[in-house]
Amino acid sequence: MKYEPSNFINRELSWIDFNKRVLLTGMEREYKILDKIKFFSIFSNNLDEFFMVRVASLKAQDEAGIRKKSIDGLTPKEQLKNINKEVKYLTNLQENYLNNELNVELKNEGIFIKKYSELNENQKNWCNNYFQSSIFPLLTPLVVDPAHPFPFISNLSLNLAALINDGEESNNQFVRIKVPTKNIGRFILIPYEIMKVNDEKEQYFITVEDLIGNNINSLFNGMKCLSYSFFRVTRDADLELKELEADDLLLAVEQSLQKRRLGGDVVRLEVEENIPNNILKLLIESISIPEEYIYFCKSLLGLDDLNYLTKINREDLKENLLIGETHPLLKSLDSSKDKNFNSIFSILRKQDILLHHPYDLFKTSVEEFINKAADDPLVLAIKITLYRVSKDSPIIKALMRAAENGKEVMTLVELKARFDEDNNIQWAKQLEQAGIHVVYGIIGFKTHTKISLVVRKEKGSLRNYFHIGTGNYNSNTSRFYTDIGLLSTDPDISSDLIELFNYLSGFSKQKSYQKLLVSPTSLREKFIFLINREIENVKKGGKGEIIAKMNSLVDPEIIQLLYLASQIGVKINLIIRGICCLYPQTKNLSENIHVKSIIGHFLEHSRIFWFYNNNDSEVFIGSADWMKRNLDRRIEAVTPIEDLKLKSQLHNLLKTYLNDDYYSWVMKKDGNYEKRRGNSNSKRSQIDLIKNQ
Repeated sequence: MKYEPSNFINRELSWIDFNKRVLLTGMEREYKILDKIKFFSIFSNNLDEFFMVRVASLKAQDEAGIRKKSIDGLTPKEQLKNINKEVKYLTNLQENYLNNELNVELKNEGIFIKKYSELNENQKNWCNNYFQSSIFPLLTPLVVDPAHPFPFISNLSLNLAALINDGEESNNQFVRIKVPTKNIGRFILIPYEIMKVNDEKEQYFITVEDLIGNNINSLFNGMKCLSYSFFRVTRDADLELKELEADDLLLAVEQSLQKRRLGGDVVRLEVEENIPNNILKLLIESISIPEEYIYFCKSLLGLDDLNYLTKINREDLKENLLIGETHPLLKSLDSSKDKNFNSIFSILRKQDILLHHPYDLFKTSVEEFINKAADDPLVLAIKITLYRVSKDSPIIKALMRAAENGKEVMTLVELKARFDEDNNIQWAKQLEQAGIHVVYGIIGFKTHTKISLVVRKEKGSLRNYFHIGTGNYNSNTSRFYTDIGLLSTDPDISSDLIELFNYLSGFSKQKSYQKLLVSPTSLREKFIFLINREIENVKKGGKGEIIAKMNSLVDPEIIQLLYLASQIGVKINLIIRGICCLYPQTKNLSENIHVKSIIGHFLEHSRIFWFYNNNDSEVFIGSADWMKRNLDRRIEAVTPIEDLKLKSQLHNLLKTYLNDDYYSWVMKKDGNYEKRRGNSNSKRSQIDLIKNQ
């Protein structure tokens, strides 16, 4: 199929626009200071990952001479040029805000990040003593000379580069020191009694690099430091896997992770704005990086470390996000009285339960479901997919306990979950040691679906209970990611899940399912059918309407079909948090398409697809976005929601998001976003959902 490049927004630039919305949200007056810092930290962390994966890929393509154009008509080199321009603008915007407005706001709230030069002698003495006792032993200066080549600079590490001299004019030497931020943190709290303040709420910090820099001569006895500066590199961190056999995948991922730790090519060099020219020149020569990938920073390097400050014990300076209640249908459960382990299963035999996290507590719903299954003597088997799990996962513990209790437990652990590979490898090994059957999925596909199945023996026959969700089985992220989940006993979907688990374990070649939409077999085909049905209904004189909520819209075939639907007269509302490669509200192309992005305290992560269908709506939830990777290169599962009450709940939820005029960014026809500015009666989707628990 041929596509018109002018009808598509560049994927990478759309992602940068999303991260811009994160940054601008942190600059809004309405947010408390530590919440602002959280947004700034997320913005910087997002950028790190973007460079490690997306920029690294484009840079590799460019250096390999690849000139293939993106769907919007840009070569890799052209995309890189635009990316660097936009990112440098945004990082400059962030630094200016941090150095000015945010610094003042922190001081107004009694939080001070002091420079060493601002301290009095007593305060400097305390800092120097702290340096000698807690930092100095951790530092390892590495000299560069003919006998010592330039040292390897690890990915995202903070480093000091210095020129030292032993007294001989021609004997200048270059030294590199890695700053041990992971061991001691980035911000050192100076005791309030040392600062001699009256208000114990006031907190004074100094950065670890400032303290090292002002004690640098103590590292070089008999020598003098002529100049020093700090720098940071970002490396290509995408894994290259050669998937041979399922049994080899664990080893392949471990080997690839080792390569990542050793580091790929440098894709970004961050340096201080006032870095001495001789140090900069040596870094450029040693790291071999083009000038366009050098970022001169006016504030601290590695601003993702601002996250340390969000842990300050000042509850008045951040919103209390530890919200959520037990789902109303599950409130009757009391584990201490539940001697027959029957409660949650008896409830599900009567009705399906639709969960919306974090408003419905993950702990008392999904975790309760797996925990009860692990301990219930009537449960014979548990099957589950694990994509990203927390480091101290209650669900992992429950699965191990289930195996100890003699149940058949099968887990699919996705070893290729980006930046969680190491964590998942450790879990896979522990699960296998506990006697659990661990599989790693289908060769060539990443298993992204979030499903679990419980098989229970009841009155001489087997009954299946299941959970299908839009988010991971992760206790930590469930507190600040919004996700939808379905708990049910629907026999047709249960049968589909059994077939899907058999497919994942390699015992089936199933390609058709009764109700589930599964990629890469039926998901794309079904979504195309559902959109085309709305088109046909309009052609017949009826009404056509689609509401879809997802993380990203990238797939060109789906976008082209949405354009056609709009031109026919289908009303389309898209709630897309991140990347959107479609132009809305464009004459003769997408006049009936509206796009908005919700950026708030919680990360909008749920995927909901609603189709009007001549007033007999069909609604789906699942793990897939409308991206080529989700539709064609991943194992995904999307389930219909058929209960009329639950369908109504989801439609009302979508309308809550559409009516939001506080957290909303509306996409204009030129592809740019505009923040909706409400008033005292603003519709705040996330806050309203908390109030309506």
